[in-house]
Amino acid sequence: MPDKLFFASDYMEGAHPAIMKRLAETNMEHTAGYGLDEYSERAREKIRAACNAPEAAVYFLVGGTQTNATVIDALLRPWQGVVAAETGHIAVHEAGAIEFGGHKVLTLPQRDGKLCAETIACCVETYQKDDNRAHTVMPGMVYLSQPTEYGTLYSLKELEAISAVCRDADMRLYVDGARLAYALATPVNDVTLPDLARLCDAFYIGGTKCGALLGEAVVFPKRGTAPHFFTIVKQHGALLAKGRIAGIQFDALFTDGLYDAIGKTAIAAADCIRAALVEKGYNQAFVAPTNQIFVTLDPEKAKALSEKVEMGFWENLPDGRVVMRLATSWATSDGDVDALIGIL
Repeated sequence: MPDKLFFASDYMEGAHPAIMKRLAETNMEHTAGYGLDEYSERAREKIRAACNAPEAAVYFLVGGTQTNATVIDALLRPWQGVVAAETGHIAVHEAGAIEFGGHKVLTLPQRDGKLCAETIACCVETYQKDDNRAHTVMPGMVYLSQPTEYGTLYSLKELEAISAVCRDADMRLYVDGARLAYALATPVNDVTLPDLARLCDAFYIGGTKCGALLGEAVVFPKRGTAPHFFTIVKQHGALLAKGRIAGIQFDALFTDGLYDAIGKTAIAAADCIRAALVEKGYNQAFVAPTNQIFVTLDPEKAKALSEKVEMGFWENLPDGRVVMRLATSWATSDGDVDALIGIL
């Protein structure tokens, strides 16, 4: 067993061996830049097929915060803001990147990390009935993540209801899929890639946290949704000159079901850990079915475990206890899981 186990996050390792193999095999080839190469186009075609969206525009960016900032800026008008759960990633863990780009994050109450359609509709109605609305920020988009910041999932019914509210209010719906592989692989999940393409104006398929060295695939299911997006990406400093680096990785991820397999590995490991936590009497802060596990510990227990297991700090509770996160990934081995359970 190694001196310390690492469960702090799901992007601590490099990349899946199949991706490393393809990057090595193509390393000395000469290709066009900026994602105009044959590998990137092949990856786009595979993503369109997986999403059942043959006309989708697909772009490859580097990381999640960069992707969120670029997409939100591209889809909103200067006077509009983006609606998000008060626990949403863009509201709490992106250092004000969206506001830095000129758009306010309009936070709403959440339940289990999720927004509900009724809350969004109330926000829209409040804005529309406000006689002083010309002095306020107009809600122009709804931001969700699948899974949420708490590792929970939107059901198809919930997503359809939110999409309907957005359509009625002429608002954009955007889904952050940084950990989408783990959502898709969760047995209780009933939202598919074609569902996202049908219900959203934009979403992204996460690579960085799902087996790639880097990269996120932005999908606009309907062409023309974000005119001149290539140029907007460039303006945000998000355009990879060696665009094939991302294209090759997504080509590999969407070959022979690799993206699905990556998710299933992480979920199987997380389910084993969750079962052990229940058996051993640990308290889980949130009931989440994906690859993130949140454990409530007293400070002494957290310190003792942290000497053997690298965990992610989440939050301090008013009663003095602390919430720590354990995250599994495509690279989590059975040996790692067994060793963690032994420590627990």
